[in-house]
Amino acid sequence: MTEPTLGYIGLGNQGAPMAKRLVDWPGGLIVFDMRAEAMTPLAEAGATLADSVTDVAAADVISVTVLTDAQVRAVVAELADHVRPGTVIAIHSTIEPDTAPELADKLRDKGIRIVDAPVSGGAAAAANGELAVMVGADDASYEIVKPVFKRWASMVVRAGEPGAGTRMKVARNMLTFVGFAAAFEAQRLADAAGIDLQKLGRVVRHSDAQSGGPGAIMVRDDLGPLPSDHWLFDMFTHTRGLADKDLRLALTMGDAVGVELPMAQIALRDMAAGLGLPQMNSTAQE
Repeated sequence: MTEPTLGYIGLGNQGAPMAKRLVDWPGGLIVFDMRAEAMTPLAEAGATLADSVTDVAAADVISVTVLTDAQVRAVVAELADHVRPGTVIAIHSTIEPDTAPELADKLRDKGIRIVDAPVSGGAAAAANGELAVMVGADDASYEIVKPVFKRWASMVVRAGEPGAGTRMKVARNMLTFVGFAAAFEAQRLADAAGIDLQKLGRVVRHSDAQSGGPGAIMVRDDLGPLPSDHWLFDMFTHTRGLADKDLRLALTMGDAVGVELPMAQIALRDMAAGLGLPQMNSTAQE
């Protein structure tokens, strides 16, 4: 069976290391970026350079990693006028949740397959082939892109139909930035209490590497109440107790040093329910 020819459009900080891991693909790789200097390293590694987006339309599987939703739409529209039926266009940019399914519906009659496949992990993970990719695709398209994505991803997850990859990425990124906001709040508390912020950061990074951080509690199939015979019940009950005690200590310390801790208050309010358990002061039987 002949291997598909690959195309890659957008060779920025994320796209360049992803494309570099495809240069020895048996079917060949065609690349394009508006900046000639971005394409030069790929050419030196063995990729074929395109003069325009249109030239990349000769490929069978085309990855798109550009900056904005509008740029994605423009690139896909240009490709759609030139690609062959059966071509897969994989969008790695983080776009609006409705864009991929809209494009998939629009181009289905032309036989063009749209896949949304945003990634997580950053440029370093891309260079090492260790990205996570969240794929929104129909069954046939997923089977086509999976071996390609495995060149630069160590985790390939099919989230569902087109659009599902983006929805998963939005939820994942929300956790990152809410976590950053919580870190800012923790730093304000520590700074006001006379704690060295560099040392605090070292401790947090070390302990998160051991405990798994927020991902450690993301192991349930649903968000309903946790039955007492569930395998997580004892563990989460213990977690709820620790959270209740430690968050109350943080809020008490915040009052003492004059630092408002709104995220800690929300965590105290919502922690038990998030774990699927009643509040500590509940009279419900466990």
